[in-house]
Amino acid sequence: MTASAPALDIIAIGNAIVDVLARSDDGFLAERSLTKGAMQLIDANMAERLYADMDAGKEISGGSAANTLAGIAALGKTCGFIGQVCDDQLGAVFTHDVRALGIHYDTPPVKGDVPTARCLILVTPDAQRTMNTFLGASQFLPESALDLDLIRSAGILYLEGYLWDPEQPRKAMRAAIDAARGAGRKVAFTLSDTFVIDRHRADFAALIDAGQIDILFSNEGEIQSLAQIDDFEKAVAAIAPKVPVLVSTRSEKGAIAVVDGVRYEVPAALVSQIVDTTGAGDLFAAGFLAAHIDGMGVEDCLRLGAAAAAEVISHWGARPEEDLKLIRAKLFG
Repeated sequence: MTASAPALDIIAIGNAIVDVLARSDDGFLAERSLTKGAMQLIDANMAERLYADMDAGKEISGGSAANTLAGIAALGKTCGFIGQVCDDQLGAVFTHDVRALGIHYDTPPVKGDVPTARCLILVTPDAQRTMNTFLGASQFLPESALDLDLIRSAGILYLEGYLWDPEQPRKAMRAAIDAARGAGRKVAFTLSDTFVIDRHRADFAALIDAGQIDILFSNEGEIQSLAQIDDFEKAVAAIAPKVPVLVSTRSEKGAIAVVDGVRYEVPAALVSQIVDTTGAGDLFAAGFLAAHIDGMGVEDCLRLGAAAAAEVISHWGARPEEDLKLIRAKLFG
């Protein structure tokens, strides 16, 4: 079918989380059996204990897909977000922060004992971030909270793999995919984390094999985990023919995209100092998708993704601080 012109450039479904970032060292992680550089889900009790043990932290609204939208909105695109908070203080903070970016957000907050999600992020001196996520209210996002007309109105539906864990949001995302594809829209999906893939590999493979995903975002470890092949090039060769656009980031080795069988590659963007890698993949996706929405070539999409990622790792937090439009202007003239 021929899709009508989109009212929004992109809409995303993801965890509505407030990040709490604090400095740490490897010993602190080892004492608590935390896997460095990974994301693990924690319950309310562990969230309280870990928060009490952490150094003084900095609270910043986060969530993978919301971070990506923050970057896309900063690049001038119209965005919408679907994600659930509680009617509490952190929920109010998250809602304010998202709307302040110009992102359409009207998912009703829930009332009750389940608080707004938070992610306790421990940043070691090498800038690696270890994320400990209490999903709180976000994990109970029901299908009934979706605005299907809004989803159908967006050019791209962007889905966060992290939110595939709980049953209700998983069902909601399946309904969103059906709505988007029924309206002739594109679906982009980020794999999020190797542990998520381990839990849901069969589901992700089924979505890909059924042609439900148009743009797949991954990093080096994630694409290898999805393919169950311990070699990057072989893993890419196994997955790329199954999706129209495969994007994979490789940290300091840059990033690649395979589009309709043609491979593109760019080096990592220069960064004067790596402070905190939180949000690097999220902002890479932001730059890539913003350029893609503008109809730019694949290599330029990769370059803008790399530049946005370089900006976010140069400071604390997963939201851009510099003007991404100026960065884009310098990049492309």
